Amino acid sequence: MMKTKALDAQYIAHTYARFPIEIVGGHGAVVVDDEGKEYIDLGTGIAVNVFGMCDEAWIAAVEAQLHKFQHTSNLYYSAPCAQLAQMLCERTGLKRVFFGNSGAEANECAIKAARKYAMEKKGPEYSTILTLENSFHGRTLTTLAATGQAHYHELYQPLTPGFVHARANDLDSVKALLSENKVAGVLIEAVQGEGGVVPLDKDFAQGLAELCKKEDILLMCDEVQIGNGRSGALYGYMKLGIEPDVVTTAKAIGGGLPLGACMLGEKVQDVFTPGDHGSTFGGNPLACAGAISILSRIDDQLLAEVEEKSKYIFETLGRSEGVKGVSGMGLMIGIQTVKPAGEIVAYCRDHGVLVLTAKDKVRLLPPLNIPMEQLQKAVAVIQEACKA
Repeated sequence: MMKTKALDAQYIAHTYARFPIEIVGGHGAVVVDDEGKEYIDLGTGIAVNVFGMCDEAWIAAVEAQLHKFQHTSNLYYSAPCAQLAQMLCERTGLKRVFFGNSGAEANECAIKAARKYAMEKKGPEYSTILTLENSFHGRTLTTLAATGQAHYHELYQPLTPGFVHARANDLDSVKALLSENKVAGVLIEAVQGEGGVVPLDKDFAQGLAELCKKEDILLMCDEVQIGNGRSGALYGYMKLGIEPDVVTTAKAIGGGLPLGACMLGEKVQDVFTPGDHGSTFGGNPLACAGAISILSRIDDQLLAEVEEKSKYIFETLGRSEGVKGVSGMGLMIGIQTVKPAGEIVAYCRDHGVLVLTAKDKVRLLPPLNIPMEQLQKAVAVIQEACKA
């Protein structure tokens, strides 16, 4: 690791506080470092590797496409791109898809769609996007502006204007901002991941959806982290009982290759015309071929297993010593601990389990197909870490 660490320190921008591990391999829910030590991975590259490391079906799908053509451009038709879009639309009821490379790009596309729709329907003054406090929507200047956390804003002023932030689970806060601003769209997360793994109340989400429908405001759901099976449904908004006009996703859908998707509902299915938006790598055939493999295996059986494993984690850790509370949805879980979260992370790492943090909580994002015996072993380590 020393050579890699030295190269990293010399040549990589200092934007990451890395853990002291160099990953060199892995399979399934287990990753291996450069010294041969194995870890049960409950982070999955921050919710990317939903079927774990070196997923054979995904590799086969990507490799098969690699031997055909690795890239063309969006000037030409590509079967993997079209087929993936069909799958997404058929499984969500949404109508069209714009492909990019990341969650931030997917959210940028959603914001563009909302502003263009509102401009054409109501006038250019209807440009404000309402999001929620404690949200996270990306690291571009515009998606930082959308993010409802002030500390992300401090270094990069002025951010893109036109964003306001209501209190999550407070419909009166939303109503006040809707009355004070000419709002084009509302962007929410079913679970605020980077904000501390905090789920939205179902009643709040449904009340918000009713407001948006009444005022002809686009309701947009950011499914970058909770989406693609992690919630126990295909997308988290489905568990809230709402039907958004726009859905964004990324991370897990690519399985390890960069891919983002902005899914457009009936209202906005034709909001974009040629030249309105674009992406050089969006819909890349390798990424889409892999995504088809991923999406095709997120079925009812897998989702039932996610719910079963989620229940086990909530029940086991919820009654464990040193745990103040467990939050989240499906296999996106936050653990409020008596000890500082950083201490829990370090203990787990030393004992062969990789976990993450979200604000002051320990965050778990395991592979959806993690074997129960490995999950039980990892949870036992977390329990020991939390003890006084």
